Amino acid sequence: MHRATFPQVRVMTKKLYIKTYGCQMNVYDSERMAEALDGYEQVNSPDGADMILLNTCHIREKAAEKIYSELGRYRGLKEANPDLKIGVAGCVAQAEGEEVMRRQPLVDIVVGPQSYHRLPELEAKAARGEKALDTDFPEEDKFEKLKTRPKAQRGPTAFLTVQEGCDKFCAFCVVPYTRGAEVSRPVARVLAEAEDLVSRGVREITLLGQNVNAYHGADGGETWGLARLIRRLAEIDELKRIRFTTSHPNDMEDDLITAHGDCEKLMPYLHLPVQSGSDRILKRMARKHTAAEYIRLIERIREARPDLLLSGDFIVGFPEETEEDFQATMALIEAVNYGQAYSFKYSSRPGTPAAERAEVDPEVAADRLQRLQALLTRQQKAAQDAMVGREIDVLFEKPGRLPGQMVGKSGYLHAVHVTGEVAVGQISRVRITESGPNSLGGTLL
Repeated sequence: MHRATFPQVRVMTKKLYIKTYGCQMNVYDSERMAEALDGYEQVNSPDGADMILLNTCHIREKAAEKIYSELGRYRGLKEANPDLKIGVAGCVAQAEGEEVMRRQPLVDIVVGPQSYHRLPELEAKAARGEKALDTDFPEEDKFEKLKTRPKAQRGPTAFLTVQEGCDKFCAFCVVPYTRGAEVSRPVARVLAEAEDLVSRGVREITLLGQNVNAYHGADGGETWGLARLIRRLAEIDELKRIRFTTSHPNDMEDDLITAHGDCEKLMPYLHLPVQSGSDRILKRMARKHTAAEYIRLIERIREARPDLLLSGDFIVGFPEETEEDFQATMALIEAVNYGQAYSFKYSSRPGTPAAERAEVDPEVAADRLQRLQALLTRQQKAAQDAMVGREIDVLFEKPGRLPGQMVGKSGYLHAVHVTGEVAVGQISRVRITESGPNSLGGTLL
């Protein structure tokens, strides 16, 4: 008697290429979009991919034009493989909507940052040959609708979004229009995701939000601020480090300042953008604080944590900025002394209040940016050089470029490299022996 045999059916896995622009929240969103798409494996190149997804940012100058230019490079891939699906996600998708498909007909999917949990439905629609667009601000919680993360092992660090959107409406910023109003995730869901990440090898979590220190998450009948959430996360044994970004000075509440001093797992690094040191420009930016108030806030935080490394953001050449305004910014930088900072020449964002105002001469703005960055670079180098001779804890993340080299991060977010036997995910004591242009070198103790 012959036993019937059947040919094995091989399940083909499709290939997904995601290119992520902009902030850490987009990195987090890209991870979740990849997890939401069943039957796809992520690849590192668009060549041979079955779906290409651009997760976009709309903060910087000509952001949309850069995306259209990138899409143009995929025309040959689409012609070679008509079944290739191309999607645009994120803030450019939210801001441009149908215009993306009109300008680039090869785009099959456009999805805003509040709707990416609907990506499988959009992908199915695109597979039927239909254009798929979703830039709504849905009432349902996108995080709740996403499936549980796969139980794969993770690297030692991870991002965790706890808050989205912004109610500040700074005159230069598109975030309230592309990400919507401030929304905080419930405490239980944040804790559950954190526990899951830690169970898979994560030792450091960075809490994310467009205005993360405005977090006010529901827990039954109570509302938790960011400080209380951090203290609760610190109770997770295998979670060794906690960070958060990005913050607004007006939401640095007393208990969050105190947490920098008494919560051991909260790292001594704070990114707190000020944008300008001129009260006149701050008012025009609708920042709702003065330079003196910002400096006093920094003093209070440093009283709680004297070794804190401070990072900031600066916009140079904001409409109507004078040399006197610019010098006020330089004076604030001198007073605060930043260990790290990001600085940009103002670029108009359509639909924002500042877009209607007369801009500073581009050459003048470029000269100011160069002078400001030179000062910030000197401060950053001084902060790194001051680490030489110190003994610090380093969380190791990956092998370095040289044989036997490992690279990790200090509590101050400095990159640190050593040579020796140390495992990924291990926190080891290191004596810093050298300060390079962008990293520190040390010896394992």
